[in-house]
Amino acid sequence: MYLKRINILNFKNISDKSFDFHQRINCFVGFNGVGKTNILDAIYYMAYGKSYFNPVALQNIKHNTDFFVIDGTFSLQDKDEHIVCSLKKGQKKILKRNGKNYDRFSDHFGLIPLVIISPSDADLIIEGSETRRKFIDSVISQMDNSYLQQLIQYQKLISQRNALLKNFAQNNYFDPATIEIYNEQIELLAQPIFEKRKSFLEGFVPIFNKYHQLITDNHDDVDLKYDSQLHDKTMSELFKEFLPKDRAVQYTSVGIHKDDLLFELSGHPIKKFGSQGQQKSFLIALKLAQFDFIKKQKGIAPILLFDDIFDKLDENRVRKILELVNLDTFGQIFISDTHVERTESLLNSIHQEFEIFKIQEDNNFN
Repeated sequence: MYLKRINILNFKNISDKSFDFHQRINCFVGFNGVGKTNILDAIYYMAYGKSYFNPVALQNIKHNTDFFVIDGTFSLQDKDEHIVCSLKKGQKKILKRNGKNYDRFSDHFGLIPLVIISPSDADLIIEGSETRRKFIDSVISQMDNSYLQQLIQYQKLISQRNALLKNFAQNNYFDPATIEIYNEQIELLAQPIFEKRKSFLEGFVPIFNKYHQLITDNHDDVDLKYDSQLHDKTMSELFKEFLPKDRAVQYTSVGIHKDDLLFELSGHPIKKFGSQGQQKSFLIALKLAQFDFIKKQKGIAPILLFDDIFDKLDENRVRKILELVNLDTFGQIFISDTHVERTESLLNSIHQEFEIFKIQEDNNFN
């Protein structure tokens, strides 16, 4: 699978530009702020129907314009797939496949397997548990649409239960029978979601460890651990135990929406004890494991986006990553970098065909 062509109109700082891509490696080089990352984000948008960097869709429309359009053609299993993402102010976002609108964006999820590695991935370490849950759910959902639908339904029920708890508090009233109806429905979804997350991580962690060892020469002792209240108790037990708290705080304080993925270095949180280089190596290994896992499950090599990947990594770790990229297991790759000479030198060293696009200010592209 690979992206053959993309047309970008009024997306972020890009007014109107088209690219025809190489099947193997494509590089965008230029100074910071000229739009390299925005091109990668446009590619990401076609796979996920949203931006990787800015979840507020309207903010992805170029200043002083009213809409954006991203239009791309992928070669997928010897067949062209034409994907169009568009948004106009005051209207709903549109996602089309081969000229037909999706009724549910979730139906598109997983069609174009894609993994991005970016400095923004630091949020997985820095931010709260929701960011890490989204990572787990994104990987699983690319292979299992039923999981995604279960997750959407679970979140709806949690929102409804929260609204009910708030309504009870505001009216100084409580109906245990009504809350129990929600509890039963939530439990029916929570347990299979928990089991799928648990099963996923059992298969994912060894792949992560493999890549981390390759990148670091097995220098650091790292681990991923799945933290969930359902390891020890059922949802029914948790609901009963925490009902007084839920009534007091007026929201659901227990459940799989509180799960977390613990990132550890020598048994301690990497957020507190890992250097910048150790954290970046950890995240790269995490994303390469995501790539490997999806490829094994779907039988298709995902498109791989490297955003400013060579920044703040020592030469040895860059070399290790390039050796991995040179393996036949990888398909189409997109790279952004600030130094054209460095990019050319590094890519020439792995003896792969590549295309370089020089990105300049004022939307001039060479």
